[in-house]
Amino acid sequence: MFPRIFDRYLARQVGTATLIGVALLSGVMVLGNVYKKLDELLGNTELPISVVLEFVALVIPFSLIFTIPWAFLTAILLVFGRLSADNELVSLRMTGMSMSRICAPVFALALVLSGICLWVNVSLAPAAKDRMKRLFYQVAVKNPETLFQEGQVLERVPGYRIYTGHRDDKALTDLHIIKLDPHGGVGSYIHAETGKIITEEGKLDFTMMLKGVGIEHLPEPDATGQPVVPKPLTMAEFPLEFPLSDMQKDAVRVNASMKSTPALAEEVRTWKDTFTGEALTDVTRSLSMTELHKRYSFSLACFTFALVGIPLGVTAQRRETSSGFALSLATATVYLVFIILADTLNDQPSAMPHVIMWVPNVIFLGMGGWLFYRLSRK
Repeated sequence: MFPRIFDRYLARQVGTATLIGVALLSGVMVLGNVYKKLDELLGNTELPISVVLEFVALVIPFSLIFTIPWAFLTAILLVFGRLSADNELVSLRMTGMSMSRICAPVFALALVLSGICLWVNVSLAPAAKDRMKRLFYQVAVKNPETLFQEGQVLERVPGYRIYTGHRDDKALTDLHIIKLDPHGGVGSYIHAETGKIITEEGKLDFTMMLKGVGIEHLPEPDATGQPVVPKPLTMAEFPLEFPLSDMQKDAVRVNASMKSTPALAEEVRTWKDTFTGEALTDVTRSLSMTELHKRYSFSLACFTFALVGIPLGVTAQRRETSSGFALSLATATVYLVFIILADTLNDQPSAMPHVIMWVPNVIFLGMGGWLFYRLSRK
């Protein structure tokens, strides 16, 4: 009976601390990165609250990839540090319980959390990233006027840089438009007193009807090579079409991190891109293989951290939350260094980045097993 009571007690202590840690760490990571990612993907776009909430929901899976293992490690260090400081572990060992038996509920919880991490890494996070990339395009198609923000330069429309002085729904005022050449340089400059956005049902591209228009082109060389400044043009009205279809091409383009796990496994096996059907090169196959191994390797972090964290928590024997948090941060940082290194080398097949993805698990499992063995022998 006593072991069962203790099992529930220990599992509750570690589980509760893990849940609190996940909530706190996820909140910090989401709030710290959501606006940055919104700016990267959507620019200075005014969004309905429903879209912002959806974006936040899509960011959460990425935070769980890191926060679940980190919070679990912190919980283990804090709980076992307190048990050791209060001599509760000594009392349990005196009853004849081995260290392996004492830690059984923690290892069981580690397996459950590893399963959750596997689901997040393999299924949830890739789907969320794919949806996140398409979000800007979908917002632009439904409400193209939201792209144009007062006093801001719009850079997300391919081939244009657009400054809007004032906007009232689909009516724009004081427009400064730079049309880029095929090489990304300035092709022409357009100033319009007003503009109105016109959309057509079933058509991706939209038209802006400009009024009070002045158009200037860059100087062009004549037959002798001397620059000639074209005469500025003025027009009462001028329709300008914006290519949202080009946005669609970018939105449907996917990289390895956005592909489903079965698709990555198929690419590694057949050497063919599952979206385009094109043959993979050594580099593109390495990208897919590294991403595939990363998802499975990182899913073992919870079990790895359990094996390392228990001996470290017992050895530390400190009550301070800051000490346990600092130790967990140092351990997680060392672990992540290898993941980041493999990600950095993912386009260099000769470096075998997919093998490097498993190095932190091998090192920490080996170190944790040795530390746990020494702890059990005491």
